[in-house]
Amino acid sequence: MEEKDKKRERGLLGSFIEFFYGNFVVLLLGFVSLPLITRIMSTDEYGRTAMFTSAVSIIYIFAILGLDQSYIRYFYKEGVDRRTLFLRCVRLPFVLILILSGIYVVFSRPLNGFLFGRSSGDITALVAAYVITSVFERFLFLNIRMEQNGKLYSNLNILSKVLYIIFIIAFVLILGDDFRVVLYAMTLPLIIVTVFLGIRFKRLGRGAERLPHTVADKELLRYGIPFVPTLLMEWLLSSMDKWSIKIFNDFSETGIYASAMQIMSVILTLKITYVAFWSPIAMEKYENETGEVCRAFFKMVFDKVQFLCMSAAFLITIFRGVIVLILGESYRDAVSIIPFLTLMPVLSILFEMSGQGIKFTGKTIYFNYASLAAIVCNLAGNTLLVPRYRGVGAALSTALTYILYFFIGTFFSERCYRVGYDLKSLISSLVLYCAYAACATVYGDSLTVSAALGALAMTVHLIINRRVLRELLSDVRKLMKV
Repeated sequence: MEEKDKKRERGLLGSFIEFFYGNFVVLLLGFVSLPLITRIMSTDEYGRTAMFTSAVSIIYIFAILGLDQSYIRYFYKEGVDRRTLFLRCVRLPFVLILILSGIYVVFSRPLNGFLFGRSSGDITALVAAYVITSVFERFLFLNIRMEQNGKLYSNLNILSKVLYIIFIIAFVLILGDDFRVVLYAMTLPLIIVTVFLGIRFKRLGRGAERLPHTVADKELLRYGIPFVPTLLMEWLLSSMDKWSIKIFNDFSETGIYASAMQIMSVILTLKITYVAFWSPIAMEKYENETGEVCRAFFKMVFDKVQFLCMSAAFLITIFRGVIVLILGESYRDAVSIIPFLTLMPVLSILFEMSGQGIKFTGKTIYFNYASLAAIVCNLAGNTLLVPRYRGVGAALSTALTYILYFFIGTFFSERCYRVGYDLKSLISSLVLYCAYAACATVYGDSLTVSAALGALAMTVHLIINRRVLRELLSDVRKLMKV
């Protein structure tokens, strides 16, 4: 039995590495693409790209109807034909995205003017192409994740990033300092990768035996639709800071803030990997294992993930001065934005773990409660802080918002499915990090003092989590013996 458990642990780590290595390479390529953009693009133009991301996200949320979550929920359930499930989940979002894209095209001139301060036919076409393609990309990538095909997932992420860099270089030569460079570089790789995935999906389905499918469309919608207000609230949480900066300041400050957000890709890479890896693993465990086994497993993973996330936050803030150097002179103010902004991806990752109980039981209304409280906090924080403190105020507001969101959401999740997460170590490290982040923000111009304080805080963090650190080192040794 012990040998069987060891094999499972090695298999779990091996699976995580398959998902992680692609995003790690993407992270490294990001250190090529980000300075490539910031050194040729003014802060005003870069700020407009943040508005593009915000616009396409809101259209996508209305079209998807939460059916991506239904696909995850029912993929491993008995009586489900996975190909039929895929087609039923993608059918209605495709129709809706065509309608919403059509509406955008009709009203493109005022919408583009509001979002980007200018309008043209190619901007409208890029918005429509991106959101239409994103629906198919979402479900096709989900299919790979649920198959737990980490190698293909990683390789396609690498391909997408390489194409992104190639198109950045190509369109810079054509357009110069123009935010449309990023729009083209985001949209064209998405289309190429999605076409490949569509061809693969069709080929794999040829000759496949169809199984009885007992999950009705109404059941898929009943599970998925409650996620729509949740996703809208999450969109507000991730976009309100940029909108506040744009409203109270300008595109230039928005660009500086967006560049700081891009630096967060160090942790966001871990988040993307973790979500891709964790969602199918958690759902499969819940469906197939006993409650006792599941709870022990979830507690163990949470302990390790929270330690790694908080460690990453300390390291990013300590070395943020070095990281910001690559952006260029115009973006140096991002050094003061990074400390508190780092908590956003950290707590997002941790809530992917601690919020699973809500998904297991289907009581998604609790996500709405947590999101509503967070939105009120974020709106108040941005209104009070952004006019005076600009990007730093938005970062502080975002940090407070995600702290509130995590703890309220975790509280409700524990009511739905009691795991008994040990939050003491996380709270200790979080308080320690917030104190350090405040010092790092105040001493933003004195990076040496900030780094010294960070090294001290990191040491205390390691002492607090020494048990988890030993377990992780043990896991690494086991993996190396495979």
